[in-house]
Amino acid sequence: ALINMNDQVRACIDKLAGDVRDRDVRFEVAELPSVRADATFIQLALFNLLANAVKFTSQQETAVIRISAEERGDEHVFHVADNGVGFNMDYVHKLFGVFQRLHRMEDFQGTGIGLANVRRIVERHGGRAWAESVPGQGATFSFSIPKELPV
Repeated sequence: ALINMNDQVRACIDKLAGDVRDRDVRFEVAELPSVRADATFIQLALFNLLANAVKFTSQQETAVIRISAEERGDEHVFHVADNGVGFNMDYVHKLFGVFQRLHRMEDFQGTGIGLANVRRIVERHGGRAWAESVPGQGATFSFSIPKELPV
């Protein structure tokens, strides 16, 4: 089905309302394209990325989380960027593994399976997931969804 990604993101932000209640968290959402995908799974992937951004900006006075998209050839690429703690790119290959953590358990809550799920969901749709960061300067998590679903 063709799903409206702006609606998906809004639903995720609504779900996160309780987590951001006592904080200054700004979601900046660009106009996003619609994609052919499984709405339930894509929302789960988006929710994982947005929840991570909320979690890893918890030490910022004002958290800014930007959701944007671009077209690259035959795919749509989505980005979730934050101004949180970031991570060291030397360990980026571990990020999407199950139970891999780049931060001490006591610093940030969570199960460690979120990003593994994101990658599985995106790959099931024929896309890719990746991340870029500078420690202390936030992180950007990106994923692609082909414009045409693989047969």
